[in-house]
Amino acid sequence: MNIETTKLELMHLLLQTQKESLLKKLKSVFEEEQVDWWNEMSENEQEEIKTGLKQADNGEYVDNEIVMKRFDKWH
Repeated sequence: MNIETTKLELMHLLLQTQKESLLKKLKSVFEEEQVDWWNEMSENEQEEIKTGLKQADNGEYVDNEIVMKRFDKWH
């Protein structure tokens, strides 16, 4: 059985159930499985993002339209 078939079967079962306790259990399984992408980054990557956010807060950035115009020159 492939993954798409399994998803469809689970969707069918999910849509048919009226058991709130089952829905809560399923929701908790999904919540437990979610990975916080921030924690998956290295400390160096996190620091780079923090630095970028500080720079943006201080107005130290180049507007997206200006950057895109630079790249349009090469196309």
